[in-house]
Formats: sequence, structure tokens, C-alpha cells
Amino acid sequence: MKLKHKYIFLILFGIILPKQFVAQEIKNDSIHNPMDQLGDVTDDFQEYFFEALKQKGIENYELALTALHKAEKAAKSEENKAVVYFEMGKNHTYLKQYDEAEADFNKVLKSQGDRLDVLEQFYELYHRQKEYKKSIPLVQRLIAFDEDYREDLANLYTLTKQYDKALEQLDALDDDWGESDIRNALRAQIYRATGNTEGAIENLEEKIDNNPKNEKEYLNLIFLYSEQGNKEKAFEAAKSLLKSNPKSQLVHLALYKFYLDADNSSEAIKSMKIIFSSEDVDKETKYKVLGDFIQFVNENPTFESELNEIVNQFSVENGRVYEKLGDYYSTKNRKEDALNAYEKGIARDPDNYNLLKNTLLFQIDFKKYEAAAKLSSEGLEIFPAQALLYLLNGVANNALENSNAAIESLETGLDFILEDPKMEQDFYKQLAFAYTAKGNAEKAKMYSEKAAATKLPN
Repeated sequence: MKLKHKYIFLILFGIILPKQFVAQEIKNDSIHNPMDQLGDVTDDFQEYFFEALKQKGIENYELALTALHKAEKAAKSEENKAVVYFEMGKNHTYLKQYDEAEADFNKVLKSQGDRLDVLEQFYELYHRQKEYKKSIPLVQRLIAFDEDYREDLANLYTLTKQYDKALEQLDALDDDWGESDIRNALRAQIYRATGNTEGAIENLEEKIDNNPKNEKEYLNLIFLYSEQGNKEKAFEAAKSLLKSNPKSQLVHLALYKFYLDADNSSEAIKSMKIIFSSEDVDKETKYKVLGDFIQFVNENPTFESELNEIVNQFSVENGRVYEKLGDYYSTKNRKEDALNAYEKGIARDPDNYNLLKNTLLFQIDFKKYEAAAKLSSEGLEIFPAQALLYLLNGVANNALENSNAAIESLETGLDFILEDPKMEQDFYKQLAFAYTAKGNAEKAKMYSEKAAATKLPN
């Protein structure tokens, strides 16, 4: 089986993410069975070598190395020694003995010349150590076996701040393979790192001139202008995109903001409605746009009917939309509307803890105790370690005079309180209430005293 480790680094928020290697141990040893390359061997060599493979298989890497040193002494040829060194290098890698691993792999390459499996293991060794400069000559040799490594080379040039070489490599890849979102993102990153946004803009404008229908390049150009603070040019680019591609839906992600800034409410709402109905826009982005729209309606209450219309359009599958609507009503102190929104949301999104918590708090505020008792019980099946849910379940059951259910929930929930004296005091007060209702004066007194003794932060 052919082993590949192509490291396509997407550098976002300072994190380097390889394409196929994310802190994962090497699972495959070689593109060949090691024994296929041994040729004529002695019984001792074969015994030691297989013992090494067995020990490595159960992660006894030190014992594997002991067996490999014995196999090295029993080896009859340079080829046999090379296979042993290769195995040594892998075991040293597992043990994070990187200098020894590097020496082993160099011995194999010196003896056998460039081999794909060895070069790939060597590249992985350097990647573990973030030795990007050392990786470059290795990747240049790997390209002779597999041209996919050309993308790795562009990334390595970027990581080592050889930006001119990186851009040259990216342009060559675009010429040969066509454009790629990953390469475009890397190019934009380089322009930002070098402060050469003008170069980026010129690059994008040239691409747009060559292909005016290229929606993606327009969007990148709008982003760069916006990042520069040049809203006027960004708006012009957005309008140009809409003119060349009237069916574009993604352009409205920029247009609605420009319209809002220009106090053009009707056009902003049209753009938002296109976004919410678009299959090209992911849900997370739609939530962000909805947040902007809610903020707009907060400042312009006359558009609240449009907000409700959009919520109904966008909320078919997911309760997060109603969560945002409930939050909006809550800030307006419109508690009944907030509760109505939260209850619609939790019916669609029962795994949303924040939505669950808000729904329960408002249900208890409105004395909807039966609904709160039922919902908190269902919520505890999903979030069994959330102390607040036990407390709210206890409050609801106390109000319903279900003292036994309240006590069971509250006493269980005490174990999940984490350094929250106020919540702890509330638990004790509710337990005192429940035991009083049961007629157990002794337990009621004990919990009342605990509540009184709980020290609250100043």
C-alpha cells in the first residue's frame, strides 16, 4: 500500500493544519513489505528482524531497537543493513529521538539513493519537529516521485518566509493545474504578511479582466478592499459583480452591509432575504447575518415584521434562529415574546444547552412549572452533568408539590456544583423547602442551616 503524507498547510488563526497528518502516529511502515527487499538472509537475521517488527507492533520501541541492532550485526549485505536502518529510523521517531532517526534515514539514502518511502518518512520526521527549512530539499526530491508535493513546497516557502519563491510556485501551479481555493487563501495570506495588499488587488483585477464571470475573484477583491477600509471601492466591486453575474447570491453577503451603512433599508432587507433563501450560503454565515439584522431591527423597530418573516423562512430545521429572536425580545424586556421564541427553538434544537437554559428560566418566571419539569428532565438526559438543570428541575417540582422528585433531583445535582456558592445556597434552600413540605423537620433544618452558612462572594 502506498503511503502518502502531503502536508497542505492552511494557516488560520496561527494554526498549521496538515492535509493528512494531524498529530497521528505513523500507521504504515513502507510502501513495500520490508522483507521483500531483504533477499538472501541468515536465520539469525530473519529472527532478529521479525522480533523487531513484532515489538514495534506492540509499541515496545526500545526492545525493537535492541533486536534491530542484533539484526544489523547479522546482516549480509548493504541492502539488508539499509532495511534495518529504515526500521531503526521509524522506531527512533516514535521515541522522539529525532537526531538518531535523522541519522538512520540518511544512512538509507546514502546507501540506496532516493526512495519514496524513505523520503516520505524523513519528511514526516522533519514535520514533527517543524523543521521547515530542512524539509524543502526533501520535498524537492519528492516532487520527482509525485508532483502533488509541489503544493507542499509552496507552503514550506511561506512558512520559511521565502514569499517571492512561494508566489512563484503558486503561479506555476495555477498555470499547470488551474486555480485552487487553498492556493488563493495562501496567496492572500502572503500578501497580508508582506503588507502588499496592492499586489493582491492587482492580481485579482487582472484575473477579473481575463474572466469577468469569475464570482470568486470578485468576492476576494471585495474582501481586500473592505480589509483596506476602502468601502467605496468594495461597494463598486460588489455592484460590478452583480452586473456581470445577476444571479450571484454570495455577493449579497457584501451588499447587505453596504446598504445598511448607506441607510438603504429596503435594499439591505432584499439582500438579506436572498442570503437566507440561498443554498450557496452555509448556516453559520446565515446566523451571523441574522445577528446583524436583529441589531438593525433593534435600532429600527418598524422592521420587526420583516424580522419575523425571515425567522419563519429560515427556522424550518434549526432552533438557533429562534434563540437569536428570543435574545432580541429578552433585551427588549418582552418576556412573553422571548419565551414563545425560545420554546419554538428548543422544540427544534434540544441539544442546544444555552437555548434550553433560557427556555427553562423563562418558563419558571411565567410559572409554567409542568412544562419546566418535563423539559428539564429531558434536558438532563442530554446534559447529565449540568447542575443548573437539576436546580431548575427541583424548583419546578417543588412548585408542583412533587417533593420526592424535587429532593431526588436536587440531592443528585449537588455533586455537580463547581465552585458556585450562590448556586449551592439555592440548592440548600430548595431542599429545605422540599423537606418542609414532606414534614421532615430535621432534614429541613439541616439544609436551612447549610444555606445560612454558605459564604457568598462580596
